Amino acid sequence: MFRKVSGERPDRVSFLLIPNFSMSAFTAMLEAMRLANYTSGRTLYEWEVLSRDGDAVEASNGVQVIADKGIADVPHLDNVVVCSGIGAQLYQDNVVFGWLRRWAREGAHVGGLCTAAHVLAHAGLLKGYRCTIHWENLEGFREQHPELDVQAELFEVDRDRFTCAGGIAAADMMLTEVARRHGDEIASAVSEQFMHERIREGHDNQRLPLQARLRISHPKLIQAIAEMESYVEEALSREEIADRVGLSRRQLERLFRRYLNTSPARYYLRLRLERARLLLTQTTMPVTEIAFACGFTSASHFSKCYRDMFGRTPRDQRRTDDGAEQCADSVAIGQ
Repeated sequence: MFRKVSGERPDRVSFLLIPNFSMSAFTAMLEAMRLANYTSGRTLYEWEVLSRDGDAVEASNGVQVIADKGIADVPHLDNVVVCSGIGAQLYQDNVVFGWLRRWAREGAHVGGLCTAAHVLAHAGLLKGYRCTIHWENLEGFREQHPELDVQAELFEVDRDRFTCAGGIAAADMMLTEVARRHGDEIASAVSEQFMHERIREGHDNQRLPLQARLRISHPKLIQAIAEMESYVEEALSREEIADRVGLSRRQLERLFRRYLNTSPARYYLRLRLERARLLLTQTTMPVTEIAFACGFTSASHFSKCYRDMFGRTPRDQRRTDDGAEQCADSVAIGQ
């Protein structure tokens, strides 16, 4: 993952903070490096914090982090980790993109945490590489960048590029790197300091299993919901779902009422509309295309269902988000 340095010199890592970055992913990776130094009794890693202009950067939780330097102050880097969060799909800064490309051309290993795959893709640094992104942004990212090899992994390391879904997965990615470079014993010691019971591999699931997410254990109901999640664009009928899980339609209805206090149709509709909301807020896809991508046969029916569920039409949702985007652009994203 990190660029190999000569001799015994510590790995040098530069965190580039994007406004509204995810504090959890940033600190998870940073603390894994700090604890690797602590548990080994050696300086294995050194780090610095960069921002566009050298100013402090505000995370999505409102906490400001002071930068050590601006990007123009560091002409050569070994490893660059871009940290972003909310609204990364909107981030457009040609100055930042230009520096990222320059560092990559000069041999730096470049990666991103949480939603930073958006930033790397905008900079043209993910073509020909496997990558991943936070599960909530996965569908929108794939729609925006169909040319990229996007995987639903915890993290992806592909030659001199690395991406991570965010959150505590940033620690898993860093612990995997610690194990690779410095041995399992140090990685395990860091994991114990985190009280992290195991170091997850990159291909582990991003999301909790359905049983844990919904707090239900009925196998037929879990199977039915899994079928719904697999068929969003071409929605299945209730009869098809019941047949796939070996139940009658009436038995399926009873399971949903008993465990989830709703009907299969209502649950399926909300699932499809939730996906539509993500596409509305994270892509520029036309509303009609989003309707079809979420299993609706017409834009008018989609609009009515969306308004009934969320209290606003899809176009109103996008207009509201556009207003917030313009405000964010004027404050946080200079060119």
